[in-house]
Amino acid sequence: MNKSIIRYILGHVLLLTSALMLLPALVGLIYLEREGIAYIIMAAVCLICGFLFTRNKPENTTLYLKEGCISTSLAWIVLSIVGCIPFCITGEIPSFTDALFETISGFTTTGASILSDVEALSHCSLLWRSFTHWIGGMGVLVFLLAIVPLSGGSNINLMRAESPGPSVGKLVPKMKYTARILYIIYFGLTLIQFILLLIGRMPVFDAVCTAFGTAGTGGFGIKNDSIAGYSPYLQWVITIFMLLFGVNFNAYYFILFGNAKKAFKMEEVRCYFIIVAVSVAVITIELFRSAVPFANALRDSSFQVASIITTTGFSTADFNLWSGTSRTILVMLMFVGACAGSTGGGMKVSRFVILFKTVFKELDSYIHPKRIQKLALDGKPIDHDVVRSINVYFITFTVIFVGSLLLVSLEGKDLVTNFTAVAATINNIGPGLELAGPTQNFGHFSILTKYVLMFDMLAGRLELFPLLILFHPAVWKDIHTTHRNWKMRRKENEE
Repeated sequence: MNKSIIRYILGHVLLLTSALMLLPALVGLIYLEREGIAYIIMAAVCLICGFLFTRNKPENTTLYLKEGCISTSLAWIVLSIVGCIPFCITGEIPSFTDALFETISGFTTTGASILSDVEALSHCSLLWRSFTHWIGGMGVLVFLLAIVPLSGGSNINLMRAESPGPSVGKLVPKMKYTARILYIIYFGLTLIQFILLLIGRMPVFDAVCTAFGTAGTGGFGIKNDSIAGYSPYLQWVITIFMLLFGVNFNAYYFILFGNAKKAFKMEEVRCYFIIVAVSVAVITIELFRSAVPFANALRDSSFQVASIITTTGFSTADFNLWSGTSRTILVMLMFVGACAGSTGGGMKVSRFVILFKTVFKELDSYIHPKRIQKLALDGKPIDHDVVRSINVYFITFTVIFVGSLLLVSLEGKDLVTNFTAVAATINNIGPGLELAGPTQNFGHFSILTKYVLMFDMLAGRLELFPLLILFHPAVWKDIHTTHRNWKMRRKENEE
């Protein structure tokens, strides 16, 4: 195992974190808040540690898939630990477990909070919470791909480990430029939303935090009522951009470079908007039947469907009080999630599209046993390895989900709370139902439950396997062997 390249990447993550923490520090300076000092301290610590880790460039910068997965998992764990310390220093979240939960929820764009009074936080901490969404939305390592020099095509192994979806491809031949294009699109959409929010007379600070939360499909609100207190215009803007950030970014690439026809022909994107349209229609009817004015019903249903399917987690209404049909639809959307290659979480629409194609192919084989039929998506054949990986993904997801549900149930809360809490964290949604609903928070869960849910958030964001590989015995055996060989070489050199 190439431990030096893992150390090198972690060092760059720390250097990047140091730079990112200057933004909340600047906000603290603007609002004359002492809490900003905590971010300056951590920025300095990250700078020193990052410098020490990157001082010596590895001789071998080739990054294989194993090292890519380990680097990604460790980077997200380190990022979360470092990111939570300012909350502890300021005393705004004195418990390390709670601070870590809040930070992991931020970076994984889950949006599940332990805070009962969000508005009590300082401006710099509120911005840091929302900024973690924006950082984690596209992926911190995707950003690093543009600046960390790795040999050959090994960059794609970092992309595979961090990017959501059943398969990862290049927009252009070099991954460096792919990463740059993705971030240009990401930043551009964020900026457009920010401007539209300002046009709707949202305060600048609120607009920045809301744009960060929407772009990263995170959902940390800066108000206790999330988005409910803002005007209908602002709610519609947020709704539209939640849906836009849930679209596969490949579609935006095609549109930008004059191939809009190809973008609109993407099966996953079409299915994504069909699911949204049908869900909105059904919930709107359900709300209208319960004496909610049609305009309000349409707005609330559109907002909540967009928030859940894109795994953002903002809320404008207490959907825990909606009809059983409406809540069932929302729970189903939690699992479906957004498109692959977006900032959204969940299982991804593309996986379900391929899964249904596999089922129909199997049914067709019973009717026409001798017919040779290949699966295709967007007119291109689907590799058998992709289908196999999807099947393995669903099995692994089920095992982790059931195991987490059993552990969470030990606390003694009701089934709906436990089920939706696990579903909301492993799919990076945010709010669930009942005691984990939009008007509640996760602060009342036990320490054991919080760590289980933190694991689920990280596993869900990293598509399960990059995190699970850390627990594989072969990895630890490889680390031990590498360390032993290093000690033997060092001893030989000394002699």
